[in-house]
Amino acid sequence: MVKEITMPSMGADMTEGTIVKWLKNEGDKISKGDKLAEIETDKTVVEMEAYNEGFLRKITSSEGSSVKVGNIIGYIGDMDDDIPETPTQNQSIETKVEEIKEVSEKNNISEEVLETIKTNTDNLSTNKSNQVDISINADSIRIKASPMAKRLAKEKNIELSNVIGTGPGGRISKDDVNNYIPGPTLVSSSDIVSSKNISLDDSNIPLNTMRQAIARVTVKSKTDIPHFQVIVEVDMTEAMKMREDINEDLENNGIKVSVNDLILKSTVNSLIKYPKWNSSFDGDKLISHSGVNLGIAIALEQGLIVPAILNAQNLDLISLAVKSKDLGNRAKGNGNPLSNEELTTGTFSTSNLGMFGTHSFTAIIVPPQSGIIALGVVKKEPKIINNEIQIRQIMFATMSADHRVGDGAEGAIFMNEFKQLLEKPSRLLL
Repeated sequence: MVKEITMPSMGADMTEGTIVKWLKNEGDKISKGDKLAEIETDKTVVEMEAYNEGFLRKITSSEGSSVKVGNIIGYIGDMDDDIPETPTQNQSIETKVEEIKEVSEKNNISEEVLETIKTNTDNLSTNKSNQVDISINADSIRIKASPMAKRLAKEKNIELSNVIGTGPGGRISKDDVNNYIPGPTLVSSSDIVSSKNISLDDSNIPLNTMRQAIARVTVKSKTDIPHFQVIVEVDMTEAMKMREDINEDLENNGIKVSVNDLILKSTVNSLIKYPKWNSSFDGDKLISHSGVNLGIAIALEQGLIVPAILNAQNLDLISLAVKSKDLGNRAKGNGNPLSNEELTTGTFSTSNLGMFGTHSFTAIIVPPQSGIIALGVVKKEPKIINNEIQIRQIMFATMSADHRVGDGAEGAIFMNEFKQLLEKPSRLLL
């Protein structure tokens, strides 16, 4: 028994679809689940599957045609099954005439032209054997365009009559709308804008063991730890001046203090003053740590690690700078390997993306630590100081904190201390 193929509904808001391409030909053997056609909705292009098996006996809607959801676009059956006459032919003609009327009102088409078209369609409707295809292009009345093209044109306030279609029969696609360049000429925008055939590698990428470990840790962190964030804007002007002076004095010793070293020292001093954030949540208690093992996020080719400077609370700024440089070198395979203690006993961490020009970001807490500070780039910005506009060097710092360890107000107090230490950097030398 012959079965109808109808335009499927591919979303609650879908009213019609456009047949982009038939993937099977008339006479092809069809099994359930076979891909029959590519259908364009107002969101994307999807493949339509067959729900019956047999032979594709007839295609009633050609490529490029828009069809209402539920309307017949073809038939599947045995080769000896009779194919019914298209029952919606006259209805399609009436629909076309209604569309012509609607468009004619918008485009001021004369009554004489409209009456001529109606007469021709009436004549066609008296002979069911005739194939009726009232195709009205941009030069007459109806503009052929995909649903997505219509939506884009409406969003961009573009008259579809001004866009030249490059699809089947001059049909306007979403690319035609996106490539449309306003102007007095009728040259297709696709002829003006050079197209590129770019193909990206779509092969699967196996994860190395480090990437898999990162995946497990970050999922555990975001699943188990209720994060909240506190963001502060830090005026780094004085800190940058002090760093320049220090590095001039240290030039002969081969030691250099980086911006990140100032950040590390400010973090350590803030943790000494507010040691609650140097603890870890453990059910009904907080586990306090006697030392500040300060983690530093380091990006390697194979992934990210966060080794720690052990007992950083005992180091002055210069010693901290030496330790951080050594830790970074060893993490990258230069010198002695990192110890298990350095890799696993961090109590608080920092992550700096300033060297990549990042303005600000939020970092994920390394379990079982209670917090991490994410740092952006130090950037010159105009600021009003004492009613005068001055150029200052500004950095944004974001603390991600474990809400089980402390509340927002406590996080804000901690970050305010961090900010003040950097804005009055002489305290970092004490």
